[in-house]
Amino acid sequence: MRLAVTGTTGQLVRSLAAANVKGCEVVAIGRPALDLSAPEGIEAAIAAVKPDLIVNAAAYTAVDKAESEPEVADAVNAAGAEAVGRTATRLGVPVIHVSTDYVFDGSKPVPYVESDPVAPLGAYGRSKYEGERRLMAACPEAIVLRTAWVYSPYGHNFVKTMLRLAETRDEISVVDDQLGNPTYAPHLADAIIAISRHVLEGGSTAWGLYHAAGSGDVTWCGFAREVFAASARHDGPTANVKPITTADYPTPARRPANSRLDGSKLREAFGVRLPAWQEGVADCVARLAAERKSAS
Repeated sequence: MRLAVTGTTGQLVRSLAAANVKGCEVVAIGRPALDLSAPEGIEAAIAAVKPDLIVNAAAYTAVDKAESEPEVADAVNAAGAEAVGRTATRLGVPVIHVSTDYVFDGSKPVPYVESDPVAPLGAYGRSKYEGERRLMAACPEAIVLRTAWVYSPYGHNFVKTMLRLAETRDEISVVDDQLGNPTYAPHLADAIIAISRHVLEGGSTAWGLYHAAGSGDVTWCGFAREVFAASARHDGPTANVKPITTADYPTPARRPANSRLDGSKLREAFGVRLPAWQEGVADCVARLAAERKSAS
């Protein structure tokens, strides 16, 4: 199967390209050939790949910056997603679109399910919800995967930031009153490939919304402590983690206090369950440690 994936530099795109699964060819398409903020060029760029399925993994993900430039977030995450959906319909291929936990306001005391009402707190979440809605309206054969707290050995993310800060600090203050599901991008990539195979091999497919995030939940503070515990096993940088509140660390965009996602529906429909988030941390930190040692 051939997957056309939007973007070339994102954590998920790079994880998909590195998956190296037999019988699965991943073709990443990024700028200048494909730019989600320029919808008029999307169909030609994707059609040239002749894909069996499209994965829309590219997005505007600068959560805080979106507060000052919501129109840019909308152009990529909403209008761009709609254009990908229209392209999928015209090419006669299904699409998997990646969305976010930030479509929720965090007021629910237990993990969110797909039927829960959305109420994004900021411009980023609003743009991503609008993208979900518009893409599914444009393409009936669409699967939308909401994920959360993505990290990997690639690009910029929480794990790499913690390890970098620990190189020069003995103590790091981290928010301890926001709960979520850390999601390792290579695990999410494996899930997407498994879902794609199910769809393309003629399995019964229920199109629509699904939650796909790391199994188990934790606060950012607990996440950081797990990162440093893993780093210590590889003689890497560590620091003491001081718990603080969201109010102690104000940001331009409000974050949901609870953005935990229930993945039961995905498991029932596709037999796919992402591994425990701690497994992802262990693998990610080990890979980063190996890179550090090879570079020294």
